Amino acid sequence: MLIDDGFGQLFRTFEHTAFRLETREEYKSANETEALCQFVAGEPVDLGWFQNWLTMIREATAAGKHFRRVRVVSLPLTDYSRFGVFCAKFTNEAGEDIRYLERHRADAEGLPNHDYWLFDSRKLVRMHFDDEENFLGGEIIEDPAVIVKHNYWRDAAWHHAVRRDDFATE
Repeated sequence: MLIDDGFGQLFRTFEHTAFRLETREEYKSANETEALCQFVAGEPVDLGWFQNWLTMIREATAAGKHFRRVRVVSLPLTDYSRFGVFCAKFTNEAGEDIRYLERHRADAEGLPNHDYWLFDSRKLVRMHFDDEENFLGGEIIEDPAVIVKHNYWRDAAWHHAVRRDDFATE
């Protein structure tokens, strides 16, 4: 399992592309708790917790790197998913391209029900969570056949996903 420093290093050392498939309805993160509560209450949202991620995306995209993400969501959206759409506005502005795919479509396409990051189409990190949706760590997968399958899933998810701005207005 990778933990914070080793996992974070992958975001600083990839050469071309970083892709994430998100399949969970909710993620628990102490960093987001207050902002999520503010969002659900309809209050102004303090995005201070988010600034390091946004800065990293800006720097990487300025260097010609690409961040892409597909979020698989159920309708109607949960509060957490609505919060994710809200936050995606800022990550997209920073340079990450976040798109949305309805769960029934992901299921029809045979996409996996686990989260992963794929760096440069060759380094696969499967994400692990506990029963309360807390991130436990990422597992590096080195089996070439498994990596190829995840590249296929990336392409299928991307092909069927809707841009954040289009999804947010539907």
